[in-house]
Amino acid sequence: MELSDLVLLRRARDRMDRDYAEPLDVPALASDAHMSAGHFSRSFRAAFGESPYGYLMTRRIERAKALLRRGDLPVTEVCMAVGCTSLGSFSSRFTELVGESPSAYRARPHTEGAAIPPCVAKIFTRPVRSGGAKDPSRP
Repeated sequence: MELSDLVLLRRARDRMDRDYAEPLDVPALASDAHMSAGHFSRSFRAAFGESPYGYLMTRRIERAKALLRRGDLPVTEVCMAVGCTSLGSFSSRFTELVGESPSAYRARPHTEGAAIPPCVAKIFTRPVRSGGAKDPSRP
């Protein structure tokens, strides 16, 4: 992969990080990276270990977890606030990545990490897809 492609892919990833609540799709991100949708998807997966959609949904779920921990918003509002348009798809993906439903996550106490700075807590609360990409250095 060329360095120029990596720069464009990082810009697309940065856009997903920044504009996660906006309606983003692969064709729009690929256009921003001056690539076809297929080439963009393959290159993104090769560079970052997951599909563009998977990366975007992980970011959205990560932000949803923070909103749900606050406890002042209903799950439907959190779903919409992070850019998801289907409560069912949001709930399914949240449960897949977090291991419990958004409602159950919101309902339980989150005091165990209250003293940890948010920048550190983010590392430990990041959603991780089970059965995801394997480390190539491991057998």
